[in-house]
Amino acid sequence: MTGEQIIEKLPYQDPFLFVDEILEVDEYQIVGNYTLKQDEYFYKGHFKENPITPGVILTEIMAQIGLVCLGMFILSEQINNNPVKVAMSSTSIDFYKSVLPGERVVVISKKEYFRFNKLKCQVEMYNEEEKLVAKGQIAGMVI
Repeated sequence: MTGEQIIEKLPYQDPFLFVDEILEVDEYQIVGNYTLKQDEYFYKGHFKENPITPGVILTEIMAQIGLVCLGMFILSEQINNNPVKVAMSSTSIDFYKSVLPGERVVVISKKEYFRFNKLKCQVEMYNEEEKLVAKGQIAGMVI
C-alpha cells in the first residue's frame, strides 16, 4: 500500500483530515507531514489575538499519521475495500514548542508493538526548523 492509497482510505475528511503526505512507511515506522492552514477552524478561538495550534490537534495529527496510517499499512492485506475503524486507547504526549498557523509539521512514529489489532507507537513531531515540538506514546485499535 502506498502513501497515497493510505491517505485515500483514511476515515477522516476535511476539516478533520490532518495528513498531507506519507514520506516513508514500512512495517516498523512511518514518516508523514501536515501543513496547518492559516484559516483552520480552531484558530478562531485559540487564542483570538495570538492563535496557536491546540495540543489536542497536535496529538490528533500524531495519531492520524503515527497510529492510523501505520496501522493501515500493517493491515493493508486485510483492509482491501473495507472501511477502517479506529479507537484510541491511550496517549501520553509532552509538548515543547508552539505550532503557529501556516507551519508544516513532520511526524515520525516507530512501532513498539502490534498485537490483536492494538498498535502502540513512540511518536515525535518536528517543525520546519527540525526542532522537536512534541513526543510521547500513542496506542489504539485499528480494525
